[in-house]
Amino acid sequence: MSRPEALAGSPEGGASGYKEALKRFAHGALDPLVRALLALGLQADHLTALGFLLSVAAAFQFATGHFRVAASLATASGVCDILDGQLARRSGKVTRFGAFLDSTLDRLADATLFVGISWYYTAQLVDMAVNPNRVLANLQHGLEPVTFAVIASISMLALVGSFMVSYTRARAEGLGLECKVGWFERPERLVLLILAGYAGLGPVMPAALLVLVVFSFATAIQRMAHVWNRTRASGGGSSEV
Repeated sequence: MSRPEALAGSPEGGASGYKEALKRFAHGALDPLVRALLALGLQADHLTALGFLLSVAAAFQFATGHFRVAASLATASGVCDILDGQLARRSGKVTRFGAFLDSTLDRLADATLFVGISWYYTAQLVDMAVNPNRVLANLQHGLEPVTFAVIASISMLALVGSFMVSYTRARAEGLGLECKVGWFERPERLVLLILAGYAGLGPVMPAALLVLVVFSFATAIQRMAHVWNRTRASGGGSSEV
């Protein structure tokens, strides 16, 4: 859980019971580690930065085709994302800048992962352009060159959908409206990406990316509908900024 959620006082997206249960379990399991980190003098911002660096490393591994290594690094990054908020609260140092830094680096971390995945499939396409034997080998497995271009494009669409989920909430809260609704928030996206990474090279990652696209945009639409209903009920109307 990130520090913006700590400041808001409730889980992102108004999570249902299973999210609350998982959150409590994770916090309980990690609490001894949090106390140890505090004893070492580490601060929440240190873990936020470490989590981002681990995401960058995961993106590099995705880009080079080491999907299982990338999934392990992304898992470690996700643990850091839980620990930083927990450490901030336990140390009594929950700050506005810490929340801002955490959210900003989370967005960058998401971007690096999707770019890394897209890079891998684009690189395969480039390699086929200079190596006809690769084209023939892939065709024997039913993989046309356009397949790799499509998967790379889906990865970028997943990135756009991910950003839209975050932007719709941030924009609503900037207008003074609570917007903690939606099915597919960052934890779900990250878990799906990690599981697909552990499956290695093959059809699982493209399928996971397609699911990410569909449900990320669906969540963004849910939030848009929520804000529309709230503004309509309050007579806020609509305006352009």
